[in-house]
Amino acid sequence: MADKAGQKRRAALVTGASYGIGAATAIGLAEDGFNVAVTDLRTEDLAETLARIAATGRKGVPISLDVRSQDSIEKAFAAAIAAIGPLDVLVNNAAVPSLAKPALEVTRAEWEQVQAVNLTGVFFMTQRMGRHLIEDKRPGAIVSLASTHGIVGFAGASAYGIAKAGVSHMTRMLAIEWAPFGIRVNAIAPGTTETESRAPRLQIPEHRARMLSRIPLGRFGTAEEMAAAIRYLVSPQAAYITGQTLVLDGGLTAA
Repeated sequence: MADKAGQKRRAALVTGASYGIGAATAIGLAEDGFNVAVTDLRTEDLAETLARIAATGRKGVPISLDVRSQDSIEKAFAAAIAAIGPLDVLVNNAAVPSLAKPALEVTRAEWEQVQAVNLTGVFFMTQRMGRHLIEDKRPGAIVSLASTHGIVGFAGASAYGIAKAGVSHMTRMLAIEWAPFGIRVNAIAPGTTETESRAPRLQIPEHRARMLSRIPLGRFGTAEEMAAAIRYLVSPQAAYITGQTLVLDGGLTAA
């Protein structure tokens, strides 16, 4: 796989890759020919993802990462580069779930926890990737996970939605700033996706029916569909796309 300038793109770092969209993305990138560094707080949780990467014939490397810590970010990048070489792709998937709480009841500690992982951590991971690419004088691609919660209003999800809106605008700002270096910065905004973290609530019949009633296509998304969009955005076929948030929501935000 090579971009327009012929630069091979073979090394990727995917955060929060133990299950769901992160795991599907890491496996998909391996299928596309990338060696992949995968992260989570607990590396033992990455075993299944690593096994599926190995089955593609590519190299998977487990790395412990806490995006709330700059020291952890620096160590993760150093470990990834040492194991699979200079990075060409970063996927910011690590996040904490939506804080289901009325805005009037959100505490400062809860607010700061959501922002620390879902926005601040994404920014500093992206900053570190940008520095890596610019210092190496190489193009690259970054994709972050935004959300439909950052596009339209939802009651009881203010902290999460505001963080994800910040991710979308960060994407636009950094895409402009880093375009001269050949670095493309994009995001995807998933709607409701059936993953392990969403499964408990989605199995409640009344909640499931209520959520489905808002989606014109009449179903939830899958982790593999979200991963397919990320794989496209980091591919040469998307070489003219930057600063965009691609919405995958079954028509939710269009309704």
